[in-house]
Amino acid sequence: QVQLLETGGGLVQPGGSLRLSCEASGRSFSRYAMGWLRQAPGKEQAFVAGIAWNGLRTTYVDSVKGRFTISRDNANSTLYLQMNNLKPEDTAVYYCATEGRPWGLGTRRIDFVHWGQGTQVTVSS
Repeated sequence: QVQLLETGGGLVQPGGSLRLSCEASGRSFSRYAMGWLRQAPGKEQAFVAGIAWNGLRTTYVDSVKGRFTISRDNANSTLYLQMNNLKPEDTAVYYCATEGRPWGLGTRRIDFVHWGQGTQVTVSS
């Protein structure tokens, strides 16, 4: 049973930065694509960014391109999301997620079937 634990959320002013981390356990981290999803108040959970199992491909939703960077450390089973130039519309609960099958690319929301409890990110002045 895969377990995902997100940390690093908080309150930040517009234009600020945060780095989210996700520690994974319970199965071989390096074999699975990983990603970040988010859910804003009153909205459905949505794809933010994904990274292939080997780290060689990354995918972003258009609204965060150029501002967010997803990365992974397979040796330490940890996923990251560096968020820069944050905007109020980035306010949401952010979830670390992983695909159900190994060797994936992490490009589609539908493939992410496991996620953690989430961490709140609030962007406000």
